[in-house]
Amino acid sequence: MLTVHTRAALAAALDPWRRAGERIALVPTMGNLHAGHLALMRRARAEADRVVATIFVNPLQFDRAEDLAAYPRTLEADAAALSGAGVDLLFAPPEQEVYPRGRDGVTRVEVPGLGEELEGAHRPGHFIGVATVVCKLFAMTRPDVAVFGEKDFQQLLIIRTMNADLDLGVRVLAEPTVREPDGLAMSSRNGYLGPEDRARAPALHAALSAFGEALTRGERDFPALEQAARSQIEAAGLRPEYVSLRRRQDLALPGPGDRELVILAAAWCGPARLIDNLPVDLPPSG
Repeated sequence: MLTVHTRAALAAALDPWRRAGERIALVPTMGNLHAGHLALMRRARAEADRVVATIFVNPLQFDRAEDLAAYPRTLEADAAALSGAGVDLLFAPPEQEVYPRGRDGVTRVEVPGLGEELEGAHRPGHFIGVATVVCKLFAMTRPDVAVFGEKDFQQLLIIRTMNADLDLGVRVLAEPTVREPDGLAMSSRNGYLGPEDRARAPALHAALSAFGEALTRGERDFPALEQAARSQIEAAGLRPEYVSLRRRQDLALPGPGDRELVILAAAWCGPARLIDNLPVDLPPSG
């Protein structure tokens, strides 16, 4: 696996593949990789001739300076894992390569509406940072395919919307959430959990599962089900920020005829902010 740190070196590595007509898949990450990330790499490997992974801890998407400072940087271990997963090229740029005019000088990309609620409401500016860096990575690598995890469901929709609105032409694929045996969604921030918090953390997924089971049984009082899930999360010792049932294609509030839904939630478990979601397909009425 080749590792490069500059845009010029990235372009030089990609050019012969592109001239040979090889399909290129991109998997953007912030590093501190786990099995969920490696599942994205395997999907990319199956979809393209060449796989490019990026590791860049993007300062624009952090709403708290202390979170940015604390985010683990594990480049050496990550590079070894990526090489073992069959990645062809790792792009690990310093900040000045991505934002040569500085954080405040960069042109920013915003997906209005969709980026302003749920995660966007609790983390102001977060999705502007996400859309901006992903747009730049798409421009730098010009991939045929990009792979993202469904755990960050709202992020996935924002990237797909940005890609379509700006005519970037990338095929954006989603890979299902990878979970620990007890249901906890794998996340780089799970490392913040101490033993007691780690034992409590699966309560978030358990509450979403109970919510989903109630929906499949035919319960339709959505606000009451959302509150029941919040109460279950609180009873386990977590601090929920939101639990919300939305339409899967656009995160609008569900109407009477909507069947493809998703439950989204965020909660604090000790020092770690956890997010999760659960897709639910309602049976046809009547």
